[in-house]
Amino acid sequence: MTTEQLDLIKQLVSIPSPSGHTKKVIQFVEQYFNELGVSTQHNRKGGLIATLKGVNDEEQRMLTAHVDTLGAMVKEIKPNGRLKLDLIGGFRYNAIEGEYCQIETATGAVITGTILMHQTSVHVYKDAGSAERNQANMEVRIDAKVHNETEVRALGIEVGDFVSFDPRVEATANGFIKSRHLDDKASVAILMTVVKRLIAEKITLPYTTHFLISNNEEIGYGGNSNITPETVEYLAVDMGAMGDGQSTDEYSVSICVKDASGPYHYELRKHLVNLAEQNNIDYQLDIYPFYGSDASAAIRSGHDIIHGLIGPGIDSSHAYERTHMESLVKTGELVYHYLLSKLINY
Repeated sequence: MTTEQLDLIKQLVSIPSPSGHTKKVIQFVEQYFNELGVSTQHNRKGGLIATLKGVNDEEQRMLTAHVDTLGAMVKEIKPNGRLKLDLIGGFRYNAIEGEYCQIETATGAVITGTILMHQTSVHVYKDAGSAERNQANMEVRIDAKVHNETEVRALGIEVGDFVSFDPRVEATANGFIKSRHLDDKASVAILMTVVKRLIAEKITLPYTTHFLISNNEEIGYGGNSNITPETVEYLAVDMGAMGDGQSTDEYSVSICVKDASGPYHYELRKHLVNLAEQNNIDYQLDIYPFYGSDASAAIRSGHDIIHGLIGPGIDSSHAYERTHMESLVKTGELVYHYLLSKLINY
């Protein structure tokens, strides 16, 4: 992982972008591509498509990674001046207990707070440890002198305001990077730096290739549109999920063979494995049982494409995540060699 890639990850995770509110981070990525001279366009959903023209324009590829993250919205302003949340994305309340957050009002004002159990104080609540972490019990303590709903509304806070979580990003001396939202901003940084490498090396790709920076993946439909009729292969670059029974680790690239949507394209999977072996890239094959990607969303929406999924191995998905530079480097290498390879036979 280059210093630039690490810096990009730090910058990306530090830009609040829960699904539904991703304009600022899309602008950041767009500026990066435009400074490289890469052509970009927006889709109506707010995503970004960067395109590199290839030798063959009649058969094309699309790669995708998503900048939208988990987050929340203000569900209710409680009589005690605290906020009830409604979650954005598939995670559990226990994953954000004690986390710092920020609330952005409709006017753009930002107010900080902390996500806590209502029954946090062990000196007051007998069930502080046993009470269920759920919407009824979790609340945001606002960093403002407020005592009731009226005072909160006077700050500009309303139902529907977006709530973002502090990423707490940190890189260790031995190569780990810890942060919220590595899913999937680590992969976005990988695509950005791979494109920069291709341009620096003055490489013309064998096929015109689109890089979709999607912005609704966490809610299921980020990458299911704007796929050109010429697109043959569609590769999602997203996190590899770790846990009991999983092969994925933090030091290699994960190649997904199946997730909750079903198997990924067998021939493309074999092609990715061959590329990894030919280029001495450590990889793991894995199945993600409770997972869906932009590639599976594209298939579900009816596109006639060959779909695949790879990504860096990330521990503690949808919580305070961690990966290692080795996994990021190896994922980038596989993406790079895939882009230079021929389409599979279909």
